[in-house]
Amino acid sequence: MKKKKKNIKQIDFIMFASILILLAIGVIMVYSASSYIALYGKKDSMFYLKRQALWAVLGVTTMCIFMNYDYHKLKKYTTLLMIACVPLLFLVFAFEGVNGAQRWIRIGPASFQPSEIVKYVVVVYMAKSLEYKGNKINSFLYGIVPYLLVSGFYAGMILLEKNLSIASVIMIVTLIILFVAGGRALHLFGIVTPGLFALGVVFIFSESYRRDRLLNFIDPWKDPVKNGYQLIQSLLALGSGKILGLGLGKSRQKAYYMPEPHNDFIFAIIGEELGLVGCLFIILLFLIFIWRGIRTASKAKDIYGTLLATGITSIIAVQAIINIAVVTGSMPVTGVPLPFISYGGSSLVINLIAMGVLLNISRQTDSI
Repeated sequence: MKKKKKNIKQIDFIMFASILILLAIGVIMVYSASSYIALYGKKDSMFYLKRQALWAVLGVTTMCIFMNYDYHKLKKYTTLLMIACVPLLFLVFAFEGVNGAQRWIRIGPASFQPSEIVKYVVVVYMAKSLEYKGNKINSFLYGIVPYLLVSGFYAGMILLEKNLSIASVIMIVTLIILFVAGGRALHLFGIVTPGLFALGVVFIFSESYRRDRLLNFIDPWKDPVKNGYQLIQSLLALGSGKILGLGLGKSRQKAYYMPEPHNDFIFAIIGEELGLVGCLFIILLFLIFIWRGIRTASKAKDIYGTLLATGITSIIAVQAIINIAVVTGSMPVTGVPLPFISYGGSSLVINLIAMGVLLNISRQTDSI
């Protein structure tokens, strides 16, 4: 009697390709955006390129491992991951802060933000728990509040690190997952959303630097030397690029006009060097990724896979939207990196691990 061959499906190639193209563009643009400050600050124009390329190789390797790792096995590590995140979030306070914020744990020359791990751990927890919630999701007290408390706990700890942006991402993604899981629109958008918005306003005005950012967003030229400086330089970069850009490597704003141009405001350098065409291409790639992520979630073989894919896709989508909105002056300045493109090794690796999980879900769907 012949043995049946195991039916191993292929990953979503379109999603995989969009991730790799974004990653390749990111490595190239990190080099282009950082070469000037690296040459004069580190005496090596390829300093940031070497580090980012190394992290990219490590990230792709881990992504390939996790795309072949059954995502259902994550369930048994959920509690352990949630517990481990708590001391990591406290550990950041043992290290010296940067610009008034304490978000990083430093190990030798490397550093990472525990918040980058926490946002995905919250998704894993919600996917596992909501799979068994059933009709209780329709109850505000038993279906919505417990998840708001858990997500709010981690978001609150991240807020203590002076990181309102990632705390906001966690709460936004929590709302998205609850909605997809069957939460009532009245509860989520009639009660929770206004409540979170009110809390956000309180947190913004509770810190002078956040309040200044909001007021300067309305009119950055009111304080062009200090609080409005970064946004003004970003707008100058985007405007200088026009339709086709100045050409790869020919940015002027990266020459000590734009603070750390290879980080959160790298999209402005893309606009300056590659123009509107380059910016639209980046946005198109993110839209393709979001489309395939939604398809993967809708075709997952179980509720756990649907919610896990929804959460992972939402994190990338929300961060990309916020980053591009900030760089283009569509919302107040906040520190959210552009996924796969902004400089940052540990963040890149963690995002790519999550992409491996998402690709594994796509491998186990009914059809793509």
